[in-house]
Amino acid sequence: MLYIMRHGKTDWNAVHKLQGKTDVPLSGEGREMVEKAGRLYRDTHFDVCFCSPLIRARETAEIILRGRNIPIIEDVRLEEMGFGVCEGTTDFTENPDNPIHLLFRAPETYVTPAEGGESLAELFERTGAFLREAAEPLLRQGKDVLIVGHGAMNASIICQIRQIPLKDFWSVKMKNAELLRLC
Repeated sequence: MLYIMRHGKTDWNAVHKLQGKTDVPLSGEGREMVEKAGRLYRDTHFDVCFCSPLIRARETAEIILRGRNIPIIEDVRLEEMGFGVCEGTTDFTENPDNPIHLLFRAPETYVTPAEGGESLAELFERTGAFLREAAEPLLRQGKDVLIVGHGAMNASIICQIRQIPLKDFWSVKMKNAELLRLC
């Protein structure tokens, strides 16, 4: 089985601030929600956990798997999508002048990333490589794999596995500390 989880809530999530690759830790509320999820999924079997190296994902993985002998492997390909100069902004969904606005309103038209950011094609390329090179070989061996990541990064994996069109990219956005069984 392949499972995917989004990190717990951060202070930036609480104020709808775009995080991207900015390394924001879990908030107190985020830690509590992950502790609760850890209890809820205590009996879900995982052989291995891959996670983003960003602290909010790493801390989520550590809390979820606390007391269990499950390896946690960081993989840079699981970092959140890079939003470049738009990281830290809060008007990205409402302000058409925000360079990343199209990503959230019409993702299929977002081809030129914000300065210092990443395109959806680049995100799909790196997460697709992760799936082919790291996850799929373990799944073929019958292993249960957990991925702990981020909103856009997780959506890219879900869209690839479920063959969801780019225009529906955000339809699969996960809540903080949500676990989803993919296959």
